[in-house]
Amino acid sequence: MTGVSGSLAASGVGILAIGTVLGVVSRLILQGRSHMTRSGSVLAGIVGAVVGGAATQAATGNPDQPRLWLVLGFSVVGTVAVLAVAERFVRRPAPTVRELIDAGESAAVEMKSTARHNLHTGQRDDRMEAVIAKTVAGFLNGRGGTLLIGVDDSGVVLGLDADLPYMKAPDLDRYELWLHDHLTRVLGAPAVARLTVSFPQVDGTAVCRVEVERSLRPVFVRPAKTDQVLFYARIGNSTRELSVAEAIEYAADHFARRSGWRSGGR
Repeated sequence: MTGVSGSLAASGVGILAIGTVLGVVSRLILQGRSHMTRSGSVLAGIVGAVVGGAATQAATGNPDQPRLWLVLGFSVVGTVAVLAVAERFVRRPAPTVRELIDAGESAAVEMKSTARHNLHTGQRDDRMEAVIAKTVAGFLNGRGGTLLIGVDDSGVVLGLDADLPYMKAPDLDRYELWLHDHLTRVLGAPAVARLTVSFPQVDGTAVCRVEVERSLRPVFVRPAKTDQVLFYARIGNSTRELSVAEAIEYAADHFARRSGWRSGGR
């Protein structure tokens, strides 16, 4: 009897250890894509491991000596299932554009009237395009955020009519294609892969919403037709260009703890 109890206790400790490891590993794999806290991920891993242990016992009919590889396999499946269910309850719905506008600009929200058209000169302006890249880079190098194009900084919805004539065809598909191409040229494809572009309606007017995930590595802006390499960071509710020394210090502090990045590469 004592042997059986000891075996069960050892199995329980093993399942607990497997669950903890699975929770930590899942947290590392998901990185910024998970809305779970670290303790929540570990708890999900433990619950998944318990489910895996129970499934193993049911499959083998031997509660005293569960097979480690079966426990591990069922535990992984159980952890994935628990995390998937938990994410549905933990994840908060994204705010609507109207809610973002009403709240105003912040560390996570920036509003721009246009992306190509200069409202003062009435002409296309490269500086407008540069500002869009700068803002997206700031969010990438910070904690992520939302860029709204077609809304001025006071919250007035202007729409995209001023920019559309500069597209090969004046429609939203071409607008999205141009935006992706422009940002890919100056920020790089890996950075643009962390963006989601949509065109929600606000009071019957389409605006461009760019959701930006935080990057795990520094993102630099390389303006067209120049040899410059610029680094921007989101500081408060504005985007600032940092000097080389400031960029190195910022990157060492901001990225190193999250992804193991160090100046000079791995």
